[in-house]
Amino acid sequence: MSKFRILYVASEINPFLETSAVADFVRKLPQEMQERGMEIRILVPRFGLINERKNRLHEVVRLSGINIAVGEEEKPLVIKVASIPNAKLQVYFIDNEDYFHRKTVFHDKEDNFYADNDERAIFFCKGVLETVKKLGWAPDIVHCNDWMTSLIPMYLKTTYKNDPIFQNTKSVFTIYNNVFTHKFNKDMLDKVKMMDIEDSMLENLKTADFAGFIKTGAEYADAVIRAEEEAAESLVGLFAEIEKDRKIDTIEKDDNFLDSYYNLYNELVG
Repeated sequence: MSKFRILYVASEINPFLETSAVADFVRKLPQEMQERGMEIRILVPRFGLINERKNRLHEVVRLSGINIAVGEEEKPLVIKVASIPNAKLQVYFIDNEDYFHRKTVFHDKEDNFYADNDERAIFFCKGVLETVKKLGWAPDIVHCNDWMTSLIPMYLKTTYKNDPIFQNTKSVFTIYNNVFTHKFNKDMLDKVKMMDIEDSMLENLKTADFAGFIKTGAEYADAVIRAEEEAAESLVGLFAEIEKDRKIDTIEKDDNFLDSYYNLYNELVG
């Protein structure tokens, strides 16, 4: 079995933030893969709930300072880093004052879904790839977790496919129960677009909703996994729709859970 580089991308990770099953999964799996000899990087958003002083986040000046295009606007990207206590793992945080300094994650205090969550996801996905480029660290696998990361597989197959950092990169997309009912504005497609992306490639995103993000991630990823949790009712139909075109794997959280991921990664890279 070869030793290779895995980039984990997610909306949250323990112990910095936990709002769903994503946080625990992205805490356990990278450490296990690192203990098996893999080289690991982890990138998440720096949501405002994450206390910088308590968690000892500090800015990585050499990685910060890029501007990320979201539609007509350019937004500055700030990168911070912190270590996970009791683990030899560092977490890189994607930050921007406009998008990530609120004291809630995806909903305001009245539980309204933020209308610019699409922009936050677009900024995050583009920011992840630009940060990895600046690191000069070529991942063999990018493991994307949840809807917020779902544009990355498409960007890897289009805009970044000939970039030396990503030309051999495979992607995994894991789908969770974090369903939302909000519909974004139609100008979302213009904000998502990057070089080498034709209108036809954004067909699934035209619905501008949760299903659109999930279908797009599934369409372009090299492997699609459904998280081992009871699927929300609205997801059952979505899974059936996706499976008309491609296979979705379920990796059970049993005694062989970590071996299954290890084998999946090796199959993709091999």
